[in-house]
Amino acid sequence: MDPISPGSDPVLSPETQPSSPTPATDPYLPPPSLPSRYESQKRRDWHTFLQYLRNQRPPLPLAACGGAHVIEFLRYLDQFGKTKVHVAGCAFFGRAGPPAPCACPLRQAWGSLDALIGRLRAAFEESGGRPEANPFAASAVRVYLREVRESQAKARGITYEKKKRKRTAEETGAEASTASSSSSLSSAMAISTGAAEGCSVDVPSGGSS
Repeated sequence: MDPISPGSDPVLSPETQPSSPTPATDPYLPPPSLPSRYESQKRRDWHTFLQYLRNQRPPLPLAACGGAHVIEFLRYLDQFGKTKVHVAGCAFFGRAGPPAPCACPLRQAWGSLDALIGRLRAAFEESGGRPEANPFAASAVRVYLREVRESQAKARGITYEKKKRKRTAEETGAEASTASSSSSLSSAMAISTGAAEGCSVDVPSGGSS
């Protein structure tokens, strides 16, 4: 398999460029909006995956791509990872802040892979793919990501938990109304439970440790 190289469009010289009239600029029209950071990253990820399929020997068509090929792609990306994942025999295995460097391999962080699969899953369907045939939503991919999360959490001595969803003003108002109508004992129990639940750890972000 050939390494993935960023694609480049051929640049036309002034002699070969087709002549076209320059459109008039309307000062009253808003400037064209640029794609968001998420959309730009999603487009780059999609092009990278398609290039990966083309580099297979023989090339693999997208229609024949399944969950196993997606897992192979994620493993291929590990060589470009920046997250230190300690092996079982390492003295720093299970330690969140190792005091010294070690020879353990670098891998893609679970959070980066999870976000990547989310973008590719959306890009597949936006490109005309059927949701029921989406290889990025395959159960094997979900199992693989869960195994990566658990193994990295154990090796790095960290805890992955989902970030809390921000509550809307309506939800906050409804909760306040319910709490005011409840008994003082129930309110005390709710406050105690809320304090305990507030001690969760956010999901680490980024691809490096």
